Amino acid sequence: MVNVAVIGTGAMGRHHVRIYSELEDVNLVAISDLDEINGKKLAEKHSCNFYTDFKEMLDKEDIDAVSIVVPTKFHTSVALYCTNRGKHILLEKPISDNIADAKAIIDTCNKNKVKLLVGHIERFNPAIDELKKQVDLGTLGDITSIISKRVGLFPSRIKDADVVVDLAVHDIDVFNYLLGSTPEKVNSNLGNVLIDDRPDYANILLKYNGASAFIEVNWTTPVKIRTLSITGTKGYAELNYITQELVLYETNAEKEFDSFGDFVIKFGEAEHKNIEIKKSEPLKNELMHFIDCIETDTKPIITGEDALSALKVCLEVTGDKN
Repeated sequence: MVNVAVIGTGAMGRHHVRIYSELEDVNLVAISDLDEINGKKLAEKHSCNFYTDFKEMLDKEDIDAVSIVVPTKFHTSVALYCTNRGKHILLEKPISDNIADAKAIIDTCNKNKVKLLVGHIERFNPAIDELKKQVDLGTLGDITSIISKRVGLFPSRIKDADVVVDLAVHDIDVFNYLLGSTPEKVNSNLGNVLIDDRPDYANILLKYNGASAFIEVNWTTPVKIRTLSITGTKGYAELNYITQELVLYETNAEKEFDSFGDFVIKFGEAEHKNIEIKKSEPLKNELMHFIDCIETDTKPIITGEDALSALKVCLEVTGDKN
């Protein structure tokens, strides 16, 4: 039985609380949040203790692991305190808002021999899991391009992060995962339309070894869209993160010479198939993986170094050298 706690029980944190309370072999001991009124209601609903001070919670409760679901600017201070107390941590993305602090979190986890899982939730989307299998099997051939669209309305709960760190970090991590590398070159166009203090839209072009990738993210589109398309030398795939649907198209091409002796490629109608995917909640998959890593003493599939790589690209996009 793993004793867990959640620090930060806002829009995302309350889902951590819900899922932990449902998992077998997990004991949700306590939660902590500055919002005492809503925090106590949530604790009562899920039969656990409540604290406004997470340090007091760690002092008084027997806790093996924590989910840290606080605003990005507090990631480092909370994560370092917990890891120095010997707690395994699931830290919501991004790992931090700067490279130095991200490295400090990784180093401290290693020093204290605790698990670190950064919450890049799309890695636990079953559609991405299946797409990765198809890419590795060579179904699509050599990958030449990936395009993602992650847009919607501005989330008022986001008080400190910009659209690149909040949204594009997902796609950067997924691209690195699918291609097994990090981008060699980064270009971007970003700005702000609805908010004044940080970018709320960005178009990002990444150059990988042999492939190009494009990301469109914004908080200005009136509908929520989460899609990815990927093209290879043997086929094409379309993925919908929200519906967890994946469609593969097989390239139907023949090479021959025309009547003038010139080399031509003739394309037939592409064959396509909807890949059967067992749909599941990505966050639940993520938390189950975290618990399993603790119980089996295994390395999380998303390492601190993976999260750092995604953060570095985000900061290059925004021009932040830290």
